[in-house]
Amino acid sequence: MTTCDKPLVLVAAAALIDADNRVLIAKRPPGKPMAGLWEFPGGKVKPGETPENALIRELQEELGIELCDDCMAPYVFASHTYDDFHLLMPLYISRQWDGELIPKEGQELKWVRAMRLADYPMPEADLPLIPWLRDLLG
Repeated sequence: MTTCDKPLVLVAAAALIDADNRVLIAKRPPGKPMAGLWEFPGGKVKPGETPENALIRELQEELGIELCDDCMAPYVFASHTYDDFHLLMPLYISRQWDGELIPKEGQELKWVRAMRLADYPMPEADLPLIPWLRDLLG
């Protein structure tokens, strides 16, 4: 049994799926860690916050949309060790939200078919999620 002496970082992410079964991904803007990589929208869970509440907050801050508790379902999670920390990331599925998507942090947004997600460079932790989305969305 091995242990990880790195801090655990909990991040909640969303696979927003449109009416054409495409998934929204966002390109990390310059100046942020892993800039230029594509990711599923979301962010860090603050102390005392649930992953669901963090996702609602993050999507409002990053994209200007409202996501309700009943509009998202936990789907799969990623667990990945980076150099400085260990990331645990539940991925939620949502096909419904209120508001117009507005990239509020200078990020580029793109709707992508699940079969094409692997064409976009992503952080290592996101990569194992792609086959799950391909299976779900065909």
